[in-house]
Amino acid sequence: MIQLHRFEGFYWVAKVGGYARAARAFPYPITQPAVHQQVSKLEAELGQELFERVGKDKMRLTAAGERLFRFVAPFFEGLPSVVRAVKAGDYGGTLVIHAAPMLVRNVMPKWLERMLARKPEARIELLEMRQTDLARLRDGAADVLVDYLPQWPDDVATMEIGALRGFVVLPSKHPLARKSKPSLAQLAGADFISYTPGGVAYELQTRALAEHGLTPREVVTASTADSILALVAQGLGFSLIPWHDSAGPKLAGVASFPIWEREVRFPYVAAWRKDTPENPLLDALLESAPKA
Repeated sequence: MIQLHRFEGFYWVAKVGGYARAARAFPYPITQPAVHQQVSKLEAELGQELFERVGKDKMRLTAAGERLFRFVAPFFEGLPSVVRAVKAGDYGGTLVIHAAPMLVRNVMPKWLERMLARKPEARIELLEMRQTDLARLRDGAADVLVDYLPQWPDDVATMEIGALRGFVVLPSKHPLARKSKPSLAQLAGADFISYTPGGVAYELQTRALAEHGLTPREVVTASTADSILALVAQGLGFSLIPWHDSAGPKLAGVASFPIWEREVRFPYVAAWRKDTPENPLLDALLESAPKA
């Protein structure tokens, strides 16, 4: 493996055309013999002459030297600006965010707009996450998760972003849709549209129904709130969903009302690994987050 500082000596001699001038041009103190030694050792390792002398302290690149200079010059010429950017935390990169489908559509767009105003050079990968999977944080597949987390382990840091609230949604033609504060108990015996079994959302639905003594017939299961709302609008049954807006979902063919017996609130958070290396993009995302 050729040592990098030998390429640096070669670069400066090629850049300014001589050893003495290269020693003066170096970004740190170095002697002319030291520069000459760097180039000599590089030529020995490559088995090629990189310069020919054309005058007193005037060197010209050989054909092999020209080829090598075209390769190393962009690195050394771009290095100072990269160092300044890294020191200032002013650099791009990619931030991978996995978020619940509802939040991807209703929360993330304005949030990312604010974040990109701070870091316009950033690149965002936003993926819908059907089920919360903290393993994605631990294995580096995601930098941030945005979702409702009933609990989180000690190695995960969180910041509350907002809250989802529980709503009953039913077809707008249903008799109860005309009441201002219908009771969930009045829907006993009605067909029910549930989340796909196995996830947190399904468990929350089941728990809420049990608390009200309801065991409705599940006619359809769906994986997202948007899918459930479309099925409700078609008149296939009622459902319980969390919603990001305290006014509830607004969709043609759907009536919604809060679960009035008590406020049902599900905080959603941004979650990231506590041992995540310093990341200005993550900092910018959190600084741009909605106020909980």
